[in-house]
Amino acid sequence: MANEGLKENALSHSVDLRNRIFFTIFILCIYRLGTYVPIAGIDPVALQQIMSSSQKGLLGMFNVFSGGAVQRMAIFALGIMPYISASIIVQLLTGVSDYFKNLKDQGEIGRKKITQITRYGTVMIAALQGYGVSVGLENAGGLVISPGVYFKLMTTISLVAGTTFLMWLGEQITSRGIGNGISLIIFSGIVAEIPRALASTFELGRTGALSPVMIISIFILIIVTVLFIVFMERAMRKILINYPKRQMGNKIYGGESSHLPLKINTAGVIPAIFASALLLLPITFSNFGMADSETFINFSSLFSQGKPLYMLLYAFGIIFFAFFYTSIVFNPKETAENLRKYGGYVPGIRPGERTADYIESILTKLTTIGACYLTLVCLMPEFLISKYPIPFYLGGTSLLIVVVVAMDTVTQVQTRLMSSQYESLIKKAKFNR
Repeated sequence: MANEGLKENALSHSVDLRNRIFFTIFILCIYRLGTYVPIAGIDPVALQQIMSSSQKGLLGMFNVFSGGAVQRMAIFALGIMPYISASIIVQLLTGVSDYFKNLKDQGEIGRKKITQITRYGTVMIAALQGYGVSVGLENAGGLVISPGVYFKLMTTISLVAGTTFLMWLGEQITSRGIGNGISLIIFSGIVAEIPRALASTFELGRTGALSPVMIISIFILIIVTVLFIVFMERAMRKILINYPKRQMGNKIYGGESSHLPLKINTAGVIPAIFASALLLLPITFSNFGMADSETFINFSSLFSQGKPLYMLLYAFGIIFFAFFYTSIVFNPKETAENLRKYGGYVPGIRPGERTADYIESILTKLTTIGACYLTLVCLMPEFLISKYPIPFYLGGTSLLIVVVVAMDTVTQVQTRLMSSQYESLIKKAKFNR
């Protein structure tokens, strides 16, 4: 009877995991369908002509994060970027505002309030950007069939509704599916457009725009970049932790050693996404070719690929958010206090404040290496893309997001499988007793 119970328990875990995977795939399919639902009142022929000549710089990056919805001007054209922008603002306020600090310290209740504030911020940012899109579309000339207040209102409402719905889909994946919902939405958008990017690259080779040697070199660079990302994401520094022996009655406990693992890239793919969102926020639509002002056009040209200002701001954003996000997700003082509470210590380092300083110094060095690695991966392919007509989906930022999100999702699946196995072993051991 006990063995049958264990089998039923293992079967229930496997069914739950399978349901979560199917649910995630179902939600991502809904997202992909939404990227093909166009905004009403736009001439598709004129839109295709404008977008075919405006796929560089920030517009190209924005199109990547929206899964091609910008190119088709779909209801999901804003993508999930307003939510990411709102998250950036809220997290920055958490570091400087006492109100948000208190919310963070309140635990689950405070987290729910912060989430709610982020949602409201998402709607506000999406409304501003949606209105900007509607004005830009009307100024394009011949793109909007019936311009006017009604078109602006309907476009803004459609884009805000699309972003809000995407935010809800991401939350559903996080709570009822596998992996981080927001990251998986961006991941699915990039992966879905990669076959088209590969086809266009081969087409460039067929027409002679790219030589066969260049195409082979590009794919070798992509493979090397993927391997480098995997290596750096798996790399970590282990700090030796010793636990003293303690005698309780006639038994001696402790005297063991373990390790405190510190990843080189603790922040993951967040710095690249946040830096991209920060660049997209102020001049999201500057590369639509919809402004008649010469000053506006000259300013927009500074943010095209390969330009020093674009690269400098992108690199600065990645480095800043690498340190900022690491400081949020890992607290050396809290870790040192927990070690001291349970009797753990680093050999040669006094417990308490000295241990916190030691961990923080190592974390700073690792974060510096991680920030340089992220900057290198995100910027190096951009120089190549700026000189050759290579699709944006084969850039460093896209590869980084795809590889890191895939690794994190696989890790979560493995963790769920291992936890179910451990639970079955524990129940079996209790039964044998």
